[in-house]
Amino acid sequence: MRLAELSERSGVSTATIKYYLREGLLPPGRQINATTAEYDEGHLRRLRLVRALIQEGRVPVATAREVLGHVDDDSLGRTIRLGAALWALPQGPEPDEDDPSVIAARAEVDRLLELLGWETARELAALSPVHRSLVAAVATLRRLDHPWDAEQMAPYAELMHLVARRELDHMETRASDTEQVEAAVASTVLFQPVLRALHRLAQEEESARRYGIE
Repeated sequence: MRLAELSERSGVSTATIKYYLREGLLPPGRQINATTAEYDEGHLRRLRLVRALIQEGRVPVATAREVLGHVDDDSLGRTIRLGAALWALPQGPEPDEDDPSVIAARAEVDRLLELLGWETARELAALSPVHRSLVAAVATLRRLDHPWDAEQMAPYAELMHLVARRELDHMETRASDTEQVEAAVASTVLFQPVLRALHRLAQEEESARRYGIE
């Protein structure tokens, strides 16, 4: 397809597509002549992912480029490839390692991973920005006098494990490794608002069932 058709099918303006091409977020099309290139379904799929990252996820262009670089790195296995892409996404604030609340929170998060038997998460804890974000969040709860220990967090972690299994089941319906990693990254960015909204709806529903709506 030509640029105009790619724009029409994706809902992205030609000017924005050209910008994505210049920034390396979209691979170049197959050059037909000096002024015309042809694009395929892979370009359309990638445009949707770029839109998810930048427009919905509010991911900076430089960060999106890093994420997509990991998505395209077929020298890595799927686990490392996906993990690197997800680690490159914006994370929460870095914890202050000298803060007593952070020290206590880290101990509880580490105990949680041991309780769950999440060996990979334990092995990667020192490197993982996701692990650090969880520690920072738990430390904030402690400072606000809402201390959560490993036993309290475990049921929530197990529910999130079920969500992750569903997401990877959906990911595996895609044809290639690259498409699978693209789908997983898009799901991470786009589905988190859905999870937050479902959580709040569930709270409303359970409150009404327990206490009524009068």
